[in-house]
Amino acid sequence: MFEAVIVEDEQPILDLMKVLIGRNPHYSITGTFSNPLEALIRLPELKPDVVFLDVEMPKMNGLELAKRISERLERTSIIFTTAYKEYALEAFEVRALDYLLKPVTPAAIDRITDRLLLQYRPSVSLAQRKGTVAIRCFGGLEVRNSAGGLIRFPTRKTEELLAYFLCYPGKDISKWQLVDTIWPELTGERASNNLHNTIYRLKKLLKEQELGLDIQKSNEGYWLETGDQSYDLDIFNRSEAAAAGRSLTIDQVERLCSLYQGPLLEGKPYLWKAPLEAAYARRNEELTRQWVTSLLSRGEREKAEKCLLVYLLLDPLNEEMNRLLLELYMQSGEKGKLEKLYEQIAGAYRRELGIEPPQELRKLPRQ
Repeated sequence: MFEAVIVEDEQPILDLMKVLIGRNPHYSITGTFSNPLEALIRLPELKPDVVFLDVEMPKMNGLELAKRISERLERTSIIFTTAYKEYALEAFEVRALDYLLKPVTPAAIDRITDRLLLQYRPSVSLAQRKGTVAIRCFGGLEVRNSAGGLIRFPTRKTEELLAYFLCYPGKDISKWQLVDTIWPELTGERASNNLHNTIYRLKKLLKEQELGLDIQKSNEGYWLETGDQSYDLDIFNRSEAAAAGRSLTIDQVERLCSLYQGPLLEGKPYLWKAPLEAAYARRNEELTRQWVTSLLSRGEREKAEKCLLVYLLLDPLNEEMNRLLLELYMQSGEKGKLEKLYEQIAGAYRRELGIEPPQELRKLPRQ
C-alpha cells in the first residue's frame, strides 16, 4: 500500500481527491494540506511514497514545492494535478512521475497506480493481480489477463469488435449487422473477409490470453460466450434486469453507481456507441439522484456530498447535480464551500461553453 499526501488549495477539489484516492485499495492517505508551506514543513516527517500536488497555488506554486520535495525526499514520487496542459513539460523537468489533468477521474488514478506498482513494487503488483482477469467498459476500454498484463490488440478493428460483443454478451448477432456496424464503408466479399479474419484474430487472442471469453458461431452470425467471467457493464445490466419491475434497494443503487466509472467506452471513436453511451449516462444520473435523496433523508449529509462530488468529476456541467450540491451547502450553512463551488461552476461554463451559468444556479449563492 502506498502512503499518499494530497496538497490542494481548493477545499472542494481536496475533498474530491480524498474520495477518489481513498477508494483505491492501494493507497493510505497520511496527510492532506491546503497550504503548500505547511505541507513542506510536514512532508519530511510523513515521508510519503507519493504526493498528489496541485500546480496552481498561492504562496508557493506546485512546481517550486516539487523542487523542494525532491531535494528532501528523493524516493517520494510527485504527481501533478492541473487544469492546464502547458504545465506538462515543466512537470517533467522537476522529475515528476506523471501529471493528471483536472477534472481527475477514477480511471486516471488507476493509471497512476499502475505506474507506481510497476516502478516500486512489481512483485507485489503481479501477486495481487494474479488469477484475476479484469475487463472494464465504463470510463474506457481496458482488458487485463490473469497476470495483470494489459492486453494489446493486433488491430483496432479487433478491439472494436470485442467492444461491440461486450455491449451485447450472449446475443446472437448476424454477420451482416457486424459488418455494417464495424465496417460501414465496405460491402460484399471484402466486408465478409474482413469480418472472418478479425473474428479469427479475436478468438486466437482470447484463447492465448486465457480471458475466459469465446466467440461462438451460429447459423446467421456470432455471439459472445462469457462463461463465468464478469465485467462492469455486464454486472450493471444483470443487476438492472434482476430488479425489473421492482424498486432497487439503496444498496443496489450504490453498487450500480460504483460500477459507473465514466462514459461507456470513453475515448473510443466508435460511432455505434453514441446512443448506448447516452443511455447509460442518463441512467447513472437517475441512480445518483436517487442515492443522494435517500442519503439526505437518512441524515447522511457528508456521504451525499461525496457522492455528488464524484458524480461532478465525471460530468462537471450537469446543472441538476450542481444545483443539488449548492443547495446542500446552503442548507448546512457552509458559505465557503458554496462560494468556491459556484466559482468553479462559473469558470467551467465560461471555459467550456463561453456563457454564464444558468439562472437557476446563479440565484442560489445570492440566496
